[in-house]
Amino acid sequence: VPELPTLGDTDYAFEMAISNIRYGEGVTKEIGMDLQNLGARRVCLMTDKNLSQLPPVNAVLNSLAKHSINFQMYDNVRVEPTDHSFLDAIKFAKKGEFDAYVAVGGGSVIDTCKAANLYASSPTSEFLDYVNAPIGKGKAVTVPLKPLIAVPTTAGTGSETTGVAIFDFKELKVKTGIASRAIKPTLGIIDPLHTLSMPERIVANSGFDVLCHALESYTALPYNMRSPRPSNPIDRPAYQGSNPISDVWALHALRIVAKYLKRAIRNPEDSEARANMHLASAFAGIGFGNAGVHLCHGMSYPISGLVKTYKPKDYNVDHSLVPHGLSVVLTSPAVFAFTAQIHPERHLEAAEILGADIRTARIKDAGFILADTLRKFLFDLNVDDGLAAIGYSKADIPALVKGTLPQERVTKLSPRPQTEEDLSALFEASMKLY
Repeated sequence: VPELPTLGDTDYAFEMAISNIRYGEGVTKEIGMDLQNLGARRVCLMTDKNLSQLPPVNAVLNSLAKHSINFQMYDNVRVEPTDHSFLDAIKFAKKGEFDAYVAVGGGSVIDTCKAANLYASSPTSEFLDYVNAPIGKGKAVTVPLKPLIAVPTTAGTGSETTGVAIFDFKELKVKTGIASRAIKPTLGIIDPLHTLSMPERIVANSGFDVLCHALESYTALPYNMRSPRPSNPIDRPAYQGSNPISDVWALHALRIVAKYLKRAIRNPEDSEARANMHLASAFAGIGFGNAGVHLCHGMSYPISGLVKTYKPKDYNVDHSLVPHGLSVVLTSPAVFAFTAQIHPERHLEAAEILGADIRTARIKDAGFILADTLRKFLFDLNVDDGLAAIGYSKADIPALVKGTLPQERVTKLSPRPQTEEDLSALFEASMKLY
């Protein structure tokens, strides 16, 4: 095979890594058998306080009891976790000496469980060893981890398929995370029955995360333009840039979002729409878990981390928080208007999938067309009118920019490089949407 010419130090390969996925209505009842098959003797079950009283956790508990699985439950996971809440879960995991983990919940629970498994499996490591650079040391994970079965209860993060765990680093008031193929779950159990207990705004905000995962991974810098090229394959990042396989998953997820998200939000009884959004979440997870996300996510981390007093409807929490999907989608019109100079045809294709009529569109208008399509989509779903509506003002822009700068793991995957002035302009353009 002739060697393809590559530009200087850019990568020449990409790698697909996903968890095993099992899908089906009521499939949660198989978890006890899975743990038996793994020979698990001491299992850690992780969830949060709200979910511990709801049907998804009950379904798991019934299966564990039926198959006589010895387990301990940790239900202290924080919605939108922090380094402190991660450390609390890690302490529990180290003490329990578990040989398998089960995470039942949204991305917060699954990400917390990934971190607990990692640091319990590597007990001499310091917390910052595996945290993404430049905040942490970003070391490669070389220790073997225990099996982790993830049972997502929201249709959003796709965390059951990815090797990424995100948290708020309290000292810097910024979100960061751990990214390594080694921490991805062994098995993701996608049981559409679990999405039926989700309230309307949680369905909406989870769905916005799926939307942005799909859009960002499809428009990300192509894998063969990302640098530096790793000297060893273990150093190739989980987020590699758009590639021909992730494109398939991202586009398919986008089509499902366009068809089913509004239905899933408006009618909790619409089991077809909710089941399809649950699948779309996993599809988009497979796409972005390998391609990565870019500016919407990079900018969302300080939007969540610097929250003042905002408390969203339908979230039963004792602290201010901007739900992750909301923090991501509020900048999406401005971001895609900015990135569309590069690969405008991809931006136009995305706009068409989301309902835009592009028959007479000019390719140079791709960004504005996609931005307008997204604004209309969000307006139809009663989304807060920009960052100002969740408590931010122009005076906060310098702090928001400062919080975005360390997110190089994702911002460098933007197809269009950005300066601090560009980021300021994007935050300003996102203050008001309609």
